[in-house]
Amino acid sequence: MTTTMTENQKAKKVVSKDERQMVEPTPEVSKEGKDPLNELMNQAQTAYMSYLQAQRKVAGAYQERQGQGEKAYKEIEDQAANTLAETIEKASQVLGKAEQEAEEAYKKAKKKAERVYQDSVSEALRVRNETVGQAWEETSGTSEIIWKIFQGEMEK
Repeated sequence: MTTTMTENQKAKKVVSKDERQMVEPTPEVSKEGKDPLNELMNQAQTAYMSYLQAQRKVAGAYQERQGQGEKAYKEIEDQAANTLAETIEKASQVLGKAEQEAEEAYKKAKKKAERVYQDSVSEALRVRNETVGQAWEETSGTSEIIWKIFQGEMEK
């Protein structure tokens, strides 16, 4: 009876230790004195240790899967960040090119407006000079006529 009690205590010790770490099953009692209760305890202990080992493997597999998921997430996050940076860089280049084209178009339009202004001023000066010249000719012609009339050379 003391042997059974000692074996039960050993099994309890092993079970409580096994929760913290895996322990080898206790050596079997000699084949001659096999006790069915001891045999069942050994089988239970072996089954329990197998269960704990399987539980550790499952936990390890879950951790590995979680690590893979985190790694995949990080890769996607990095890829998205790279894509964003590339897109911003391209948009910046497009903006720079558009600003340059707009600046060139503005300069062209300004030069054209200056040419139109100069042409308009030149045309206005030409018309003014022509009009003043015609007015002067008419005034000169009229003055001559008036002077001739005044001198009596011409009749009214």
